Amino acid sequence: GELVALHLLESPKVNNFITTFTGKGDDSITKKPIWKDSDVWINSTQCFEGMPEAVWNFHIGGYQVCERWLKYRKGRTLSKDDIAHYQKIVVALSETIRIMGVIDKVIEKHGGWPGAFATVRRESE
Repeated sequence: GELVALHLLESPKVNNFITTFTGKGDDSITKKPIWKDSDVWINSTQCFEGMPEAVWNFHIGGYQVCERWLKYRKGRTLSKDDIAHYQKIVVALSETIRIMGVIDKVIEKHGGWPGAFATVRRESE
């Protein structure tokens, strides 16, 4: 349920931004977004600061989510709502990565893949 709420951007957690949009400019994406030293640059003067590398590199369905969202908006000026929406996506992905780690630990604790999902038959069966 927590993952669903995150992915629909309905979890209250997505409002606790982990990035900051900074720099002077017109908020337009004028180049391919570039991650460097925890910042994602959308033009020569503006960036999203504090982007975790794991979130920037996170892929779903073969696509790098954070890069693709910005890349599709190249040539556009981001509105305040666009900026907030992107920051919510970053939080949702960060939390997804955290939850995936918890799930992986539980699976490992119970015999690894696929053993953790094997059903145990009772002797009476």
